Amino acid sequence: MLDSKPLLLETDFPPIARRRLSTVQVNLGYRCNQSCVHCHVDAGPKRREEMNVETMEQVLAFLKHSGAETLDITGGAPELNAVFRPLVEAARALGVHVMDRCNLTILTEPGQEDLAEFLAAHRVEIIASLPCYLEDNVDGQRGKGVFDGSIHGLRQLNALGYGADDAESTGLLLHLVYNPVDAVLPPPQCALEADYKHELHERYGIRFSRLLTLANMPIQRFGGWLLSTGRFDDYMRLLKGAHRDENLDAVMCRDLISIDWQGYVYDCDFNQMLGLPLGAAAGERRHISELADASGLTGAGIRVGEHCFGCTAGQGSSCGGALS
Repeated sequence: MLDSKPLLLETDFPPIARRRLSTVQVNLGYRCNQSCVHCHVDAGPKRREEMNVETMEQVLAFLKHSGAETLDITGGAPELNAVFRPLVEAARALGVHVMDRCNLTILTEPGQEDLAEFLAAHRVEIIASLPCYLEDNVDGQRGKGVFDGSIHGLRQLNALGYGADDAESTGLLLHLVYNPVDAVLPPPQCALEADYKHELHERYGIRFSRLLTLANMPIQRFGGWLLSTGRFDDYMRLLKGAHRDENLDAVMCRDLISIDWQGYVYDCDFNQMLGLPLGAAAGERRHISELADASGLTGAGIRVGEHCFGCTAGQGSSCGGALS
């Protein structure tokens, strides 16, 4: 796979600094039951990186003293990791809100038959990837049968109360995630959400809370695809040409840190995938065990690169969807 990282390091992206930490995002590893073209993690069934118990306990120790309100768990398919459920249980016991970035088909994997019930019992907010409401588009991006598996998973979650009208009060929030299937920016989030809700309800009786639109990042598997098809430069021109300064205030890295499966800390999940350590200075990477709390993070500079334009282009893009 061609590597886009060398093309991203030198940048004129505006300098930005941290605010108070509100979200700790943890990547439990790169093993996944899917292999998606757009994946910025380069996850798949053959990956074996997984967080161990010692690192999980170090994450929890930091979380306890950080003041962060939210634990955002991602992967790969994070549910395949042995520490996933203990981490969820411990974080909820601390009173921390937990989010799970779920690919939906994991709910039907052998050994995960009770996963939906586990998530509901612990009031875990689900961020579920579904790049389209049409079967051919989803299977074309993610593999044959993924759409059917996703619909089955959504029906499981709906049966437990996820995505219902009272989800805000019950805590059973179910958000879907849209990524473009090509080297383009996502369409307006509100209009696409209305289409998703209509089509999924009319065709399959599915309900959900919100749709989050994410731009594809020019890194890892998607970056390699851009380079191999000769579209990297055009895509970067698209992102930079659509940059909006007003989106800088809402980018996720200002309130979030990203921790990898080994416990090393980064400004965001994208910087983690590029191996760019925490902080604006190009220093050595820091381990979560070295951070007693979040007091030294506020006001610190954030490491930026050309890929950061993916978060500020057009309506903006973050782990929480459009910024404007």
